[in-house]
Amino acid sequence: MTGKVSSFTEIHEEFAAYIGDIVYATMTTVDAKGRPRARMLIPVWEVVDGRPLGWLATYRTPVKAAHLARNPHATFSYWTHRQNAVAVDTVAEWVADVEVTRRVWRLYEQGSPPGAGYALGAFWSGVDDPGLHVLRLTPWRVQVIPAATCAAASGRRTAPRDRVRCGPPGRHGPAGGRHRVTV
Repeated sequence: MTGKVSSFTEIHEEFAAYIGDIVYATMTTVDAKGRPRARMLIPVWEVVDGRPLGWLATYRTPVKAAHLARNPHATFSYWTHRQNAVAVDTVAEWVADVEVTRRVWRLYEQGSPPGAGYALGAFWSGVDDPGLHVLRLTPWRVQVIPAATCAAASGRRTAPRDRVRCGPPGRHGPAGGRHRVTV
């Protein structure tokens, strides 16, 4: 069952905990014929004016660039074997601004949220590296899906609590085990 929340603040803690734990997201775009294409990437996220905003440091590959030029919508799906999941539907746009790139570089270094990110220097020489490109990810829908929701929907028991985290550390997910949607 889905519960709509009135603000991102209501799900931010779970969003950050799950993404910080899972780290890798499957980014899905579509081609000119509507066929999906998925790839594994690590976006970082921050909250600006109470709303999530994502950033992706990436190579501007011909396929990714063509897909986003035709249709800027991209979905980022996070999932862990413990069954916690996050789905973020976004509008993606290329940003060519060295100050933005510098900010994104810092977000990756510090982990945003904590746990997500990596040392961009492993792939690019610095913020002025011509191969480094940045995508701004503006969400239009965010879903946080705790393990308890998957178990309830399938009728299956979840693993013992020490192996399944149904919410941020110390919690057992949202009321009623429902996934929650915002933005």
